Amino acid sequence: MKVVEGSITSPKGFKACGNSIGLKKDRKDMALIMSEVPAVCAATFTTNVVKAAPVKRDMAVVAEGGKISGVVINSGNANACTGDKGIEDNEMMAKIYADILGVPADEVLTASTGVIGVMLPMDIIENGIKATAPMLTADVDGGHEAALAIMTTDTVNKEITVEVELGGKTVTVAGMSKGSGMIHPNMATMLGFITTDAAIERELLDEIVKECVKDTYNMISVDGDTSTNDTLIALANGMAGNDIIKEKNEDFDKFKEAFYAVNSFLAKKMAEDGEGATKLITVNVKGAKTKLDARLMAKAVIGSSLVKAAMFGEDANWGRVMCAMGYSGADFDPEKVDIVFSSEGGSILLMDKGTPVKFDEEFALKVLKEKYITVDIDVFNGSESATAWGCDLSYDYVKINGDYRS
Repeated sequence: MKVVEGSITSPKGFKACGNSIGLKKDRKDMALIMSEVPAVCAATFTTNVVKAAPVKRDMAVVAEGGKISGVVINSGNANACTGDKGIEDNEMMAKIYADILGVPADEVLTASTGVIGVMLPMDIIENGIKATAPMLTADVDGGHEAALAIMTTDTVNKEITVEVELGGKTVTVAGMSKGSGMIHPNMATMLGFITTDAAIERELLDEIVKECVKDTYNMISVDGDTSTNDTLIALANGMAGNDIIKEKNEDFDKFKEAFYAVNSFLAKKMAEDGEGATKLITVNVKGAKTKLDARLMAKAVIGSSLVKAAMFGEDANWGRVMCAMGYSGADFDPEKVDIVFSSEGGSILLMDKGTPVKFDEEFALKVLKEKYITVDIDVFNGSESATAWGCDLSYDYVKINGDYRS
């Protein structure tokens, strides 16, 4: 497996584009994806009880198990909490794009992101889809433009492409995502789109997607809020020509590794690009009794507002780490915990087998002044481990969300 230059159009048979249709001022706000042949699809969605119109429809369409030919995405408007009219508008959004592609409406998925509780301006949506569709291209730039068009408060586009050899054929897996705020998932998070030309049975792709989110998107946190629109869609059109993956063999394992690499990268990029963030924090927990315990502890630490604030203030407050572990619901003995903070500035042991270690405050400040901070935790209770990613909590987070609707 290797990372290559590319975009979601790099896998054979995929086209994409991005355009500015007028939902946002002077920014791209519509993205289209299409597959030249209908693609096998697997997806995960928000577990928030309040689900946006596109989430409700996509869940129903994906559950039917049919193949997908295209995805239409808008930013600037979430189409969430918009009642029956929002459902109708979302259906129309799918139908408009499906008619252009010449496929049934149930071969098109939709996604929206932006302000909640505002009706979609359907005249802008309809004209925008019709104006944008002719821009569809297999060129790499088409994927880049799509990645820009799905952004909201993101400061950078998030994309990655990898290649892997399966049975003598080069298979490409590419992804793009958006996510900067309302990041605290319990199934998937943000908007994410994975394209691949691998030939794989739907049931196995679905299994990979669901397993992958547990250790990637489920292990990041920016602000403790789970969105109404969180969606991850994976499309596999089989055009690489590899022998179809029908069982858990060597090709399955290699494809899964590539798929995980793509989604792990995107998850970390979202954590790093958290609204107002100045630091990316990685929390590694090892020595847990169960995988669940390891995940619970890592996620609790990365999701703690007090830990985040301490990291922003460059304060080596390991007590907040212990506190978060304690309310995580995990089984561990506080009297056996090691905690280490590290960065390019150095490494500092803060707790040794449950006992506080006296440390040099100036050196600790040097460690925490860096952008990339790692918190290593060993609970000496077993052999399981987990990693979570997040960011600090800065003054700018409040500023960004204080006037989000404007």
